[in-house]
Amino acid sequence: MAINSFKSQRQIRVNETDFEIFDISGVEGAASLPFSLKVLLENLLRTEDGANITAEHIRALAQWDPSAEPDTEIQFTPARVIMQDFTGVPCIVDLATMREAIVDLGGDASKVNPLAPAELVIDHSVIADVFGTRDSFEQNTDIEYERNRERYRFLRWGQGAFDEFKVVPPGTGIVHQVNIEFLARVVMTRVVDGTLRAYPDTVVGTDSHTTMVNGLGVLGWGVGGIEAEAALLGQPVSMLIPRVVGFKLTGQLPVGTTATDMALTITEMLRKHGVVGKFVEFYGPGVVSVPMANRATIGNMSPEYGSTCAIFPIDEETLKYLRLTGRDENQVDLVEEYAKVQGLWHDPSLTPRFSEHIELDLASVVPSIAGPKRPQDRIALSASKSALEKILPSYLSEKSALAPVDIHVKNEATTVKNGDVVIASITSCTNTSNPSVMIGAALLAKKAVEKGLTSKPWVKTTLAPGSKVVTDYYDRADLTKYMEALGFNLVGYGCVTCIGNSGPLPVEISKAVNEHDLAVTAVLSGNRNFEGRISPDVKMNYLASPPLVVAYAIAGTMNHDFEKDSLGNDKEGNPVFLKDIWPTEAEVSAVVESSISSEMFTKDYASVFDGDHRWKSLDTPTGNTFEWDSESTYVRKPPYFDGMPANPAPVQDISGARVMAILGDSVTTDHISPAGNIKADSPAGAYLSAHGV
Repeated sequence: MAINSFKSQRQIRVNETDFEIFDISGVEGAASLPFSLKVLLENLLRTEDGANITAEHIRALAQWDPSAEPDTEIQFTPARVIMQDFTGVPCIVDLATMREAIVDLGGDASKVNPLAPAELVIDHSVIADVFGTRDSFEQNTDIEYERNRERYRFLRWGQGAFDEFKVVPPGTGIVHQVNIEFLARVVMTRVVDGTLRAYPDTVVGTDSHTTMVNGLGVLGWGVGGIEAEAALLGQPVSMLIPRVVGFKLTGQLPVGTTATDMALTITEMLRKHGVVGKFVEFYGPGVVSVPMANRATIGNMSPEYGSTCAIFPIDEETLKYLRLTGRDENQVDLVEEYAKVQGLWHDPSLTPRFSEHIELDLASVVPSIAGPKRPQDRIALSASKSALEKILPSYLSEKSALAPVDIHVKNEATTVKNGDVVIASITSCTNTSNPSVMIGAALLAKKAVEKGLTSKPWVKTTLAPGSKVVTDYYDRADLTKYMEALGFNLVGYGCVTCIGNSGPLPVEISKAVNEHDLAVTAVLSGNRNFEGRISPDVKMNYLASPPLVVAYAIAGTMNHDFEKDSLGNDKEGNPVFLKDIWPTEAEVSAVVESSISSEMFTKDYASVFDGDHRWKSLDTPTGNTFEWDSESTYVRKPPYFDGMPANPAPVQDISGARVMAILGDSVTTDHISPAGNIKADSPAGAYLSAHGV
């Protein structure tokens, strides 16, 4: 029970239901705090225990000095935990191991459960092995289950064994898109000591792009596995009260630009400003003109900025999105009333206390891409060809062929050369959660097909949206056939190319690239483009909006000026330029209005935890403890609790520890341990080979 030093507990009534809340308005200094710190303040009020969280911590946060360097530690207790299958499995393995330790000590295994609601979305395992066919999705899903059956059996067991733990099976969507479309509550409710309590939805996740939910006004960010496990067990996350950067938005996006262009512009600005370890919060008159889907795109890229989070306040746009995605009307009403009572409702006329300020006139945003190796390296689309010409020589070696290399692809004689696009992928929750850019891509495809244009034969084209709603509205708008005509067939609902699961290039292309050391490129609608991340065959990776991904698939090369160079000729032999097939804002809006409904979301998410026939037919063990396979190279019982007594020895100091690596700038975990395939000649590869994998 909270100590309630500030007498903040009170009741609010919404639609004839009473809720207990911890009202922050009675704490001096609360009114002028940034939105994000108000959420933290409520968190401390609600969890005050006199030991880990005291009245002094609460006062320190409410009277926060925005100009001071962070030096006050607080304990933040997230409302829930969200995970993906790569980083989430170890967390659940540890919980399963704890159960066995309890049994060994004579206890009840069923007592070990998450104390905070936990949801895991399986999205990191599907690979685009098959592409360009109508059954690509089914084939890739079959292969995914063959590769991951052991892991999926374990997760399905966990889904049945643990309370407060749910699994979204494979072939459903991407964790962050499922989060904003279905899992996020914005305001949580829970019965505590017999009283129905309402409090802000907050989350930590085992994936850095957990921040996508910031667009919905939900405070959250990515954490390591140990922190996530601690949160699962009801333990707080220790943090310093951060500096908060106020990012003022004014104006509106100009015609012809997209949410992706805005996100890449903001990424460039915040990287230059320096926001590592800081909160970023958007405010100002321009916020009201930013649709929720665009906010989610911006929040998603917080890790690329370097910030802990990148959050928008709650407003009418938030409520509109909750209704669109099929949230219960009583829940929407609660979000509105709670936000207004707590001062969490956006008022564009007010400027909270901020540590630093930065401003963007949205009218200044221009069509952009980013690359070839960092998300912050934004390039105006008009300068993309000259930028490639400038940087291409640095990617060539003495072995690199300077002339085009002859190849045969799809029974067609053609060539591949430096600068060519060999992967064009509409992928990642960053953009596939945004109906405007996804509809824009499909309308561009429609116009291109109607004019007789095609994707180049050397381009591997893939479509991997973050939820089934995307393909539903493509079907309803009769746009699927145009995407497929350009080779953008559905390959899976998951992260795919964005995390390096792009799958192998066609043999002929891969052979030409490697034998002639060609500097070829990938274009994707993702959030990261570090070297080696997308494909081992591809040296340069560019981030772009979904419509531009389609355009580059048609162009077939990054060495293309969309203003001056045609994409080909129409059926009458006339040159076709990008401007001729770029959909208007009115065209996009008309399709969005006619093809997307709340019923779509309600239908697709009604059975989101059930899975398909593959999931349901998994041979899954039952019981409170898991049946471990001692020969497994995938899911093994860790030895942490072997021989542990009922009263473990006190934690001792670590001495003699050594630095493992000192690294330079812009070295990421992707460079150290890329996601995707394990090389056979690596230590991990040698171990797996020795065990018959």
